[in-house]
Amino acid sequence: MSIDSSMAPTAVGAVDAAAAASLQPYSFPAVPAVPAAPACHGPGLWPDFLIGQADKPVRVLLIDDDPHIRRVISQELMSDERTLLVAQADSLKEGRKAIRQHSFDVMLVDIHLGDGEGLDLIDFMKTVHPSAEAIVVSIMDSDDLVLRAFELGATGYLVKNSWFGSYPQAVLQVANGGASITPNLARRLLQRFDKPLVAEEVPRRQPDATERLSVREREVLRLVASGHTSVEIGLRLSISSMTVNTHIKNIYRKLQVRTRAQAVRFASLRGMF
Repeated sequence: MSIDSSMAPTAVGAVDAAAAASLQPYSFPAVPAVPAAPACHGPGLWPDFLIGQADKPVRVLLIDDDPHIRRVISQELMSDERTLLVAQADSLKEGRKAIRQHSFDVMLVDIHLGDGEGLDLIDFMKTVHPSAEAIVVSIMDSDDLVLRAFELGATGYLVKNSWFGSYPQAVLQVANGGASITPNLARRLLQRFDKPLVAEEVPRRQPDATERLSVREREVLRLVASGHTSVEIGLRLSISSMTVNTHIKNIYRKLQVRTRAQAVRFASLRGMF
């Protein structure tokens, strides 16, 4: 059977000579090749000098009483090879137990747990793992609550259900010496300090908190830092344990702290020991 060549389809990409010639003035020069990006570990760029490499991820302890939030956070952490979830807890009691039993670099903790305040775990964590970092994860975002968390030693504050950032990124930031805070919350806090002072409003220099401690209070604080109880301190200084406790309360008030661990840490950072 013969086929009429006039019915055959035109070859794809066929262009007559005149049309091809008309396109030549619009040809573009070759684009130089872009050099390849340097090799790095983990998703995205992550230089070797930063903490959190594929062979040594940042270890994380997660404490939250909401199972859905724990599942979301744990999935994010385990999907990033730079972070490793080592344990989870859902209460203040279990959180204390996990802090004692596990080695970790960063703790993610909710403020309101079923049996207590998650902020109490920050102070406890600092006594057991002094070098570990704490990030608060909460639905609450009041300025006073955030500032209190940072006063207790937190280096991050993330508002739940915020679409800014990610949990692995927050963990990596604090592990490498930075801080992590939900951006709109950070901006709101900055606005509190964005009020210029006129000359008359500039306060006179207040003495450092440690300068306000008496000689006896400094002695008591040094013994507290050495791990002595109130009874032991009283025996060493030839005073009653009730007097020791009075000195400790005065130390708390002057340093504006709430626990012995906070008082010791405050004084240590200011070179008292």
